[in-house]
Amino acid sequence: LICAPTNITSVEKKAIQEAAEKCGAKEVFLEEEPKAAAVGAGMDIFQPSGNMVVDIGGGTTDVAVLSMGDIVTASSIKIAGDKFDSAIMKYIKDKYKLLIGERTSEDIKMKIGSVAPNGRQEEMDIRGRDMVSGLPLTITIRSWEVREALWESVTAIIAAAKAVLERTPPELAADIIDRGVILTGGGALLHGLDQLMMDELKVPVLIAEDPMHCVVKGTGIMLDNLDKIRRR
Repeated sequence: LICAPTNITSVEKKAIQEAAEKCGAKEVFLEEEPKAAAVGAGMDIFQPSGNMVVDIGGGTTDVAVLSMGDIVTASSIKIAGDKFDSAIMKYIKDKYKLLIGERTSEDIKMKIGSVAPNGRQEEMDIRGRDMVSGLPLTITIRSWEVREALWESVTAIIAAAKAVLERTPPELAADIIDRGVILTGGGALLHGLDQLMMDELKVPVLIAEDPMHCVVKGTGIMLDNLDKIRRR
């Protein structure tokens, strides 16, 4: 069972299937990533009520409303964890003329990053290469700067979630007000993102218990219940 973003084409699906078959898989099933994320987060997606999941992975963010074991409305955008890292790198390059690597960027995001308006007020020293002199340089970066760097990416994710909510049938939208939106994927751990989304979407937003592993756990559960998922 392989998980893929919600908006992949039939050609891309075929390519994934053929790649798995060439690796020795006898039978290949394809499933949408947010569905696996929802199952891994402990949602019962086979009930008639509405569930909404926002799965922020490395390469894509998948937003979906699920009901009766299927996706009712969904959106997938190529803005997620990797984009957060490159946005921080670009911000520091533009503002301080300092080149830093992906690992440093991820460290900044995890240790002092925050997107909530009244989030963390922290700072950390980072090392990189000065673009002017070409020599190593240490600077101090603060939480509010990380918020500035990530703002464009985060607002794009919120806009995608809003668009999905706007296309959701009223009865299911009422369920989401009661149950809330579940955040999964590594990007769910971005400090203050749940609070910011709650303020913007006007519905409860909760982070899954183990967001990093929701998709893989859900894939395992679905693989054990193949009778419930339709053959692709």
